[in-house]
Amino acid sequence: MAKSSKSSKKSDKKTGDGIVSKKLGTSAEAFDQAVAEDPEGNFMLTLYVSGLTPHSRRAIDNIQTLCEEHMAGRYELKIVDIYQQPGLAKAAQIVAVPTLIKRLPPPLRRLVGDLSDPGRVLVALGIGARRAGGVKK
Repeated sequence: MAKSSKSSKKSDKKTGDGIVSKKLGTSAEAFDQAVAEDPEGNFMLTLYVSGLTPHSRRAIDNIQTLCEEHMAGRYELKIVDIYQQPGLAKAAQIVAVPTLIKRLPPPLRRLVGDLSDPGRVLVALGIGARRAGGVKK
């Protein structure tokens, strides 16, 4: 007697390599849709800072410089002050600032610090080990 697998067909999803995996849920689906709708690989970045301290200001200046030099027109940078929006920091599980989170393109990456090493930042963002001039240290 054959068992019905109707319920598992709704929750299982075939991947490109033929492996069946469980469906991840609405937030994962939204993320997958955002990736699919962005064929050029635009960057979605969020920088969490603590007010306008010198360390935070340096991180803001450094990431803005890198973004303009290496991703002009291909990035969205959101700056979140954890003093003004502590709920966003808690939701993102921020434990140190400044922290840069790269959500798109995958994989997700977190960088902590003032982002003064452009080579490290570019590698983490998936752009490469090229050196960027003009970044404040």
